[in-house]
Amino acid sequence: MINLSEFSIFFIANWKLNGNLSFIKEYTQLLKVNSSNGNCVVICPTAIYLNNFKQNEGNYYLGAQDISKYETGAFTGEISSKSLNEFGVNFCIVGHSERRQYFNEKNEDVKEKATKLLENEIIPIICVGETLEEKKNNSTLDVISNQILKGIPSESNEQNTIIAYEPIWAIGTGLTPSIEEIDIIHQSIRKINNKISNYKIIYGGSVNAKNSHDIISLSDVDGALIGGASLKIDDFNKIIG
Repeated sequence: MINLSEFSIFFIANWKLNGNLSFIKEYTQLLKVNSSNGNCVVICPTAIYLNNFKQNEGNYYLGAQDISKYETGAFTGEISSKSLNEFGVNFCIVGHSERRQYFNEKNEDVKEKATKLLENEIIPIICVGETLEEKKNNSTLDVISNQILKGIPSESNEQNTIIAYEPIWAIGTGLTPSIEEIDIIHQSIRKINNKISNYKIIYGGSVNAKNSHDIISLSDVDGALIGGASLKIDDFNKIIG
């Protein structure tokens, strides 16, 4: 398993349900990753294209967008963490708000998935975040605390697990919290529990080439989870540069 302490900043590209073979070929040819600066770049395509990224390997790591909480059995369409390990996948997103919203995933499901990933030496990227209504009700920290305390396995530590704070109201909307708000939330997350005070905590939610450097310059922010902007190779190169 990769030791997270070896890196200073993490850039996780979540392609969601996007990309095709010709796009991947051009993307990998144009991608510029400087592996000497301590940055860790992870590309998370849809599962069907993981093999194509293996064939076009560069100075980046391979990530999956989700995983089954089951290892084997009659679970049609599921992909096990063991199979991802055998394939050489190093990271996997779990608990993304879209999984929670559209597939009714609970904190307990996220914990089970993250546990399976750790057992198979894959870094879980555990997503947490509040809705706009929860933000307006001033319950952001309560929501995030609940997601973290119920969703992070006991086996997790600062060397094998990443927390991604993604305010749901900012995902794909073009809206982002102010730099001050991002800073305060990340500081607050570290105070939820002594165990997670030294975790790698990254920010996601309409990260782009214009705001990324201000965001990752914050001392309590260890990188970014990038959605739409990661599909624009020129923008993504500026973000990771």
